[in-house]
Amino acid sequence: MKQNRRVQIGSALVLVSLFFSCSETTKVDLPTSAIIHYSIVDNQVAFTALTHNTTSYSWDFGDGETSTDKDPVHVYETGYYTAVLSVTGGTGTASDTVELTIGAPPYGLLTGGPNAKNGKTWRISGSHSEHDYFAFSDADLTPFPGAPKPLPAGIFGAGLGMGEVYNDEFTFYFDGSYEVDVKEDGAAFSGIFYQSSIGGTIVNWGGIDFGLVTGLYTPESGATFTFVEGEDFDVPSAFGGVVTYEGVTTIDFSGTSYLGFLDMQRKVIVQELTDNSMRIVIFGSLDGDALAAGLTTNALILTFEAVN
Repeated sequence: MKQNRRVQIGSALVLVSLFFSCSETTKVDLPTSAIIHYSIVDNQVAFTALTHNTTSYSWDFGDGETSTDKDPVHVYETGYYTAVLSVTGGTGTASDTVELTIGAPPYGLLTGGPNAKNGKTWRISGSHSEHDYFAFSDADLTPFPGAPKPLPAGIFGAGLGMGEVYNDEFTFYFDGSYEVDVKEDGAAFSGIFYQSSIGGTIVNWGGIDFGLVTGLYTPESGATFTFVEGEDFDVPSAFGGVVTYEGVTTIDFSGTSYLGFLDMQRKVIVQELTDNSMRIVIFGSLDGDALAAGLTTNALILTFEAVN
């Protein structure tokens, strides 16, 4: 019996030895990598290097200044800059680049400025903000009764089963060109009555109780946008025929292009715009009779986030 126990113990030790031997031979280093994360307050930028297997850091802030700190804070003059992070580590080198708009006018914040060769891309923020809600398209944008105010985080996904609307991307270029990317489902976040009026193909009916769906959409080639500050914007509305929003900032689009939500009225109001966040008012007609009369009935106030 004792001899059998010794054999069992010996076998166990061999297995343990083999396990650790295999673990050691299969262990590999993570590739050296680098991603820049940053936040801007006034003219000050706080950089964070998100890296793997890195031993040294080299920052070029794009204004002639440099740093070897991992997470530097840098103060810029007003303007447009390209910041570059280069790192070295166990498996070699890596780098990342970001375009910064510092103290720039709203158009620069929207587009990323003349240095942003790939434009600036935005998408609906899944976390929403305390200002996001569903409203009537009246003069005061009165909250829609029964709808949550503010919108809870992820409501279009967890609440309506339409989480894909958070993935769609909208890119603004400094030269006025514009691109819409509706991703894998090929569908735009839209209103059911609008889709019905154009004979659209519904992809996701998840928000039908609220008049919200996604419908197949082919982005317009060569699309453009127009950005205007301080204009009086007239919206055909079920609340008084025409509602005028005075002194607002607007974005309008060519052809069928839109921002965030596709409906009859594609021109939107910009309520707030920073380097990383944009809150807009999008109008829609969630009533078939109103749509037929060319009138809006509702508005979605949504926050968009910049895609770095």
